[in-house]
Amino acid sequence: VQLQASGGGLVQPGGSLRLSCVTSEKLSRINEMAWYRQAPGKERELVATLPLTGDINYKDSVKGRFSIASDSAKNTVYLQINSLKPEDTAIYYCNAHNYEVGIGYRDYWGQGTLVTVSS
Repeated sequence: VQLQASGGGLVQPGGSLRLSCVTSEKLSRINEMAWYRQAPGKERELVATLPLTGDINYKDSVKGRFSIASDSAKNTVYLQINSLKPEDTAIYYCNAHNYEVGIGYRDYWGQGTLVTVSS
């Protein structure tokens, strides 16, 4: 699975961005899509998950501000991020978590898109 993330940029506190992740596979064939982020000097952390079946989950600190969604016709997963805070500054990565016969679960990563929140 190949992933292409985009949509990052420089935004002022309180602003919004929509990140996009285009996949090379149909979303109906991927067990779970997710967004992670990695702030400078910190470990990569899970932000939101969108399973093929089951509930969407969010990191506590982004609940109510971030929203993950998909458009199957475009093989695209979005992360709408609102009310941005300086602490949201990070590289945001798209992830596909998929079960493959004979291999097991496997993770695929996009190249990351930088979100900078600053006045």
